[in-house]
Amino acid sequence: MSILAVGSIALDSLETPFGKREEVPGGSATFFSTSASFFGPVQIVGVVGEDFPEEHLEFLEERGVDLTGVTRSSGKTFRWKGRYGFDLNEAHTLETHLNVFGDFNPELPPTLRKPDFLFLGNIHPALQSRVLDQVEARPKVVAADTMNFWIEGTRPELLEVLERVDILFVNDAEARQLAGEHNIVKAARAILRMGPKRAVIKRGEYGALLFEDGHVFSAPAYPLEDVFDPTGAGDSFAGGFLGYLAHRR
Repeated sequence: MSILAVGSIALDSLETPFGKREEVPGGSATFFSTSASFFGPVQIVGVVGEDFPEEHLEFLEERGVDLTGVTRSSGKTFRWKGRYGFDLNEAHTLETHLNVFGDFNPELPPTLRKPDFLFLGNIHPALQSRVLDQVEARPKVVAADTMNFWIEGTRPELLEVLERVDILFVNDAEARQLAGEHNIVKAARAILRMGPKRAVIKRGEYGALLFEDGHVFSAPAYPLEDVFDPTGAGDSFAGGFLGYLAHRR
């Protein structure tokens, strides 16, 4: 079962109470595909700049990730700089430089237009719709992620995407914002009425909740004694989730 992910490929600079790292691989497509690759073949569509280290692409290739849809454009790679305090559930953005990602207009190569599973990473809803328009056959599962920026600033476009999605991944704050409901159960029900068949609410160290048609499934997080950097945890979770579903089909 093929899995296609469309999203960002970035260079992250991070600071936590446990250390600092400069320009490490990041982006939704990077984290998702790395995680999903444990279960089967993954294809990604994204853009990098002239300065993106080849070794990071080689890392993905070694994991069996198909990079046919990754283009290298003139300019610099998307960069994000952030800081975490001891509460690793909250990231504080220090700098964001979209660079070549600011002109990202996903174009699916012909070989990638019939995925069995499709993941729409955290990008503008209009771009998510563009990807869906290019898919030639309805995937078995279409999953999407979004964030507070799109919920607030591009709500009409986001609602159009939700009508075409099977699974929506959001954290609890995003679910409340999208639904306009404080209670997470009411928020999830409201999201399901927007179109998705299932809503997965990510709750960090407290695990995740899955809502579908009157049913709720709660999964606790595995307790870890040492957590140093949660960047990309949500995309990695989505990658494992869809990777496992594809493996079991």
